[in-house]
Amino acid sequence: MCVIPGFQGISEDGRVATLGRGGSDTSAVAIAAGNEAEPSDIYTDVDGVYTTDPRIVPSARKLGQVTFEEMLELAGVGAKVLQVRSVGLAMREGLPLRVLSAFEDMPGTEIVAELGEDMERNAIAGIAADRGEARITLTSIADQPGTVARAIAPLAKAGIPVDMIVHAATAGEGRSDLNFTVPRASLAAASAALEVARDDIGFGELLSDAEVAKVSIVGVGIRSNPELAARMFDTLGARGINLLAVTTSEIKVSALIRESEMEVAVRLLHDAFGLDRDSPSP
Repeated sequence: MCVIPGFQGISEDGRVATLGRGGSDTSAVAIAAGNEAEPSDIYTDVDGVYTTDPRIVPSARKLGQVTFEEMLELAGVGAKVLQVRSVGLAMREGLPLRVLSAFEDMPGTEIVAELGEDMERNAIAGIAADRGEARITLTSIADQPGTVARAIAPLAKAGIPVDMIVHAATAGEGRSDLNFTVPRASLAAASAALEVARDDIGFGELLSDAEVAKVSIVGVGIRSNPELAARMFDTLGARGINLLAVTTSEIKVSALIRESEMEVAVRLLHDAFGLDRDSPSP
């Protein structure tokens, strides 16, 4: 048996480099893939992947299996069980993972290419929530090709990721508002970078809002059932929760809402999709 420290690697010029947040997970997956070890067991402070955060919904259930795609989306929108890079590497190498508790001897969650015994599992794997978002609005920008690229370029240069882009044009006026989210920790840096580029972008005001949160439903069933997104919107709308922005992928729908409504939204969606029940919901 070998004991190998994680979180560090050697750069191309031979220097020791840290791998950043989640580097230990990434190290473990890389070493397992290099040694063709199947599956790779990740021991952590939780005993698996749950349908949502049990601190918000005590009835949240542990999932027996999750696909690589679902885990990538869950990790990307707020689930903290595994780091995105480690899951992406395992998916690329075709390396099954198991998430297990470092403190208790109990079954965990398998992360696999395709669902096996859980084929009849709920169409929605889980609900993820992220408080770490902030919204930026650039008002009165030119409604013409290239404007969005000019607005995002300073942030890309500063290494600030951008998400949930909404470009709303005003009919007949030739101007529009551009809304997008950035990590809350990067809000000040993003605002400063945009102010420096104000003349090049050509916006009126820069407005920011740090009291927002992102709530997402994730599941392979979204790919074949558009009704699931409609159910999400109906559920939130019936409670009077306003959607500030929406983004979708093949297996994910995310909504930006007020941070004060995040926990209520998670509970409502968890119930609406029957995630606290053993039997699948359509």
